[in-house]
Amino acid sequence: MAKLGFLGLGIMGYPMARNLLQAGHEVALWSFTSAKAEELAAKFPGLATACATPKEVAAKADVIVLIVGDTAMSEQVVFGADGLMEAAKPGTVIVDASTVACAYSKSAALRCAEKGVEFLDAPCTGSKPGAEGGNLTFMIGGKKDVFDQVKPLLEPMGKRLYYCGGPGLGMHAKLTQNLILSNLLQAFNEGLVLATKAGVDPDLMLDILDNSAAKSGLIAFKAPFVFRRDFTTNFSVKWMHKDIGLMLESGRDLGVPLPLTSLTHQMFQAAIATGHGDEDICSTIKVLEGMTGVEVKKKDA
Repeated sequence: MAKLGFLGLGIMGYPMARNLLQAGHEVALWSFTSAKAEELAAKFPGLATACATPKEVAAKADVIVLIVGDTAMSEQVVFGADGLMEAAKPGTVIVDASTVACAYSKSAALRCAEKGVEFLDAPCTGSKPGAEGGNLTFMIGGKKDVFDQVKPLLEPMGKRLYYCGGPGLGMHAKLTQNLILSNLLQAFNEGLVLATKAGVDPDLMLDILDNSAAKSGLIAFKAPFVFRRDFTTNFSVKWMHKDIGLMLESGRDLGVPLPLTSLTHQMFQAAIATGHGDEDICSTIKVLEGMTGVEVKKKDA
């Protein structure tokens, strides 16, 4: 089996790394919270090794996957002090599954190439359930031959791996997916608050949506959580807010106006300002609920 590295053991990263270990790979682990790496290593003796720094991971691995919170974190663990590039050997492949700035992904690929290291931007979608079940979808940018080389190593984490083109294009694809998702969620928030305020039963409204042209997999999945007031985090408001900011940044870079996305960004900012930043993205409905004095919930909730 390949010698792998994995950086970032948060809500998504921990089960992703666990799936690699369950597939029989040797994995060198590092996380901002060292206890998580030590805990996972203890569960897979002989396969997993907890490392003190990203540099130590690079010394042990040929292919390294990372999933961290934002662009600054990615740059820190790849290029910073005790980062991957201090020990990565020529031929090493770095697979960045984080959602970061497109411009950074492109520059990271160039900077790595100067030292003979390959870099793929490989953001993923599927949230916590997809990470736990090994059913994530990856959108990958970089060299096609490098993608073909590492594709089998990524399959324990996700079964749909889309090659999107050169450096940065995987990130553009991921941000497009999240752009549509976040705007759909905002439309759901507005529609359900409006219908509930008028007196339409939320369950009835969802059934109507599910049997109309407005049917949405996102709405069908998230609505029951809202109705039972369960905002346990699968994908937090603060991280989606960060992603929406990256969408707007790409829009500015490419000269594409994103008016709906700009408004959604402000509504997510309002959710953070009212204390819901660490909750699931479906908690953004609370902003409109607070404005209108209504809760979208089951009648017996």
